[in-house]
Amino acid sequence: MAAAPHGRTMTATLAQDASARMREPQHWAALGALGIVYGDLGTSPLYTLQAVVQATGGHFTTESALGILSLIVWTLIITISVKYCLFVMRADNHGEGGILALMSLVGANSFKGAAKVMAVMGLLGAALLYGDGVITPAISVLSALEGVNVVTSSLKPFVMPGAVAILVVFFAAQRVGTARIGAAFGPIMLLWFIVIALLGLTGIVHNPIVVTALDPRHAISFLAHAGGTGMLVLGGVFLCITGGEALYADMGHFGPNPIRLSWYTIVLPALVLSYAGQTALLIQKGTIEGNPFFQLCPTWGVYPLVFLAMIATIIASQSIITGSFSMTRQAMQLGWLPGFQIRQTSDQVYGQIYVPVVNWLMMAATIGITIGFGSSDKLAGAYGTAVSTTMLLTTCLLFAAMRSVWRWPLGVSALIAGLFLVVDVGFFAANLLKIADGGWLPLTFGALVFFVMLTWRSGIDAVRASLAHASEAPEKFIGDLAAGKVPRVPGTAIFLTRTFQKIPPLLIDHVKHMGALHKSVIALTVLFEESPRLADESRCGFEQIAEGIWRATMRFGFVEIPDLTAALKTVKGLDPSIDLDHAIYFATRDLVVPGPGSSALARWRLPVFAFLYRNGAKVVDRFSLPPERVVEIARQIEV
Repeated sequence: MAAAPHGRTMTATLAQDASARMREPQHWAALGALGIVYGDLGTSPLYTLQAVVQATGGHFTTESALGILSLIVWTLIITISVKYCLFVMRADNHGEGGILALMSLVGANSFKGAAKVMAVMGLLGAALLYGDGVITPAISVLSALEGVNVVTSSLKPFVMPGAVAILVVFFAAQRVGTARIGAAFGPIMLLWFIVIALLGLTGIVHNPIVVTALDPRHAISFLAHAGGTGMLVLGGVFLCITGGEALYADMGHFGPNPIRLSWYTIVLPALVLSYAGQTALLIQKGTIEGNPFFQLCPTWGVYPLVFLAMIATIIASQSIITGSFSMTRQAMQLGWLPGFQIRQTSDQVYGQIYVPVVNWLMMAATIGITIGFGSSDKLAGAYGTAVSTTMLLTTCLLFAAMRSVWRWPLGVSALIAGLFLVVDVGFFAANLLKIADGGWLPLTFGALVFFVMLTWRSGIDAVRASLAHASEAPEKFIGDLAAGKVPRVPGTAIFLTRTFQKIPPLLIDHVKHMGALHKSVIALTVLFEESPRLADESRCGFEQIAEGIWRATMRFGFVEIPDLTAALKTVKGLDPSIDLDHAIYFATRDLVVPGPGSSALARWRLPVFAFLYRNGAKVVDRFSLPPERVVEIARQIEV
């Protein structure tokens, strides 16, 4: 992993970032949240009603159109305004949000006993967000470019290739980061919300009856009389909240108040006006083909609107992929994914990171989806299944937080969570109808990620168990040291180990093969805690276990980027003989093979784990170690 800039510890960097957020005026933070948090939600008017039009065959009565609009408005209010803004965002893990942070908050990361059920919920929800992440850029960019079809059909054959070209450039640009242009995201999205609100107002002026859709009885009446079509429409309506998880996941960047301020004052009013204007157009025409969003715009403004929509969808896609990078870091450091190379792309903005393997895998999947489906209306069938499942799982974990963290009474917790579950289950059931039309795609993608997570965790546990039983007794080794049987040579050696033994197998094997040991030795284990950040004073446990040998445990929060050398230098009271500036770091590059008899890891899963273990990031990258002072030792481990 990348080091903290200019030798600072990441804790200091994060403390400064948090302090800066506290000093920053709420309205400026709210503007920043528009660009980072609301890209996906803000561009949903591009395709939501288009999906509803497809579900109904394009035919509307006044009452059905009002019922659909009422469903959209009250979905935004109940799910985003109430559930996420008022309740889910309260479940912060020391300021950090996201389903993995929520899973850790309720104590499910241990994956033991009853916590296994909640851990599975959290991991499955996180895995499914990757499925959402590969579809969002495709459907957003396609829907933006399809706006040219309102003016002329001659450009229609170029929409899909154009979307592919934009996506290739977009993913290729991730390696340089967005710190410099990221400041423009908020103002651009503010302009976007103003434009869609004004377009919506033009539709409302021509057909003001749509204002009556604020009455929820229209939504109830529609569902009561729509029959099977109602479930299909619900699947389309759900697309209006597909970016809802971003409010929670990005909470650590801005804090909850600026995100809420942006939602209630800008985003929600603009979305309601946009959907109301499109609905007014549906009532006016009765039968409609194509995308009602662009049909609201006068002909002279279509091309500028397409350009603005394209920029807005790129910002939305950036938010999704940045969230995927952050979630990968959390999963990796909580022990659910192998170590990946992570680069910090900005020395100013902590959240600006780049994970190459995730970026290229998502690019391949997104471009394949774009080519395979070819249009946003076809892709709408694949969109929503993963997110609806994640929202359902978030509600279940929220109930656990109500009971175990907030200590709310069972009746109150069950009532609130039960109301949210009714909505979540309804949308989940509606999206199940999309599986045959493409909904299987994000579910399959998420299932693969979920399988990798469980396999990695099980494999690491098996490796630790194997190492614990395979080494010489520490007491004998310490006795040989005291008796002078182990020659000591000048210098400092730091042995990185996954085990928690006082004398790790790596150190014993080193002496066995080299016949000597450095005069100053640190056996070091790195742990990632379920808190997002740790203060320097609580970071390291340090004890002397023999002459010239110390055992250390270095702890980091699950969102921190570890710099071991810098962290060790903050430890007070180190022995003067420990020379960190010239220390040699010893680590392992293990080969995992099946052991005799039954394996601790199922035989069919072992090759997957072995591949992940073999190709994980090297310690020099993950822990910001000086390459010229790192020695990796190959070992064969039977599990």
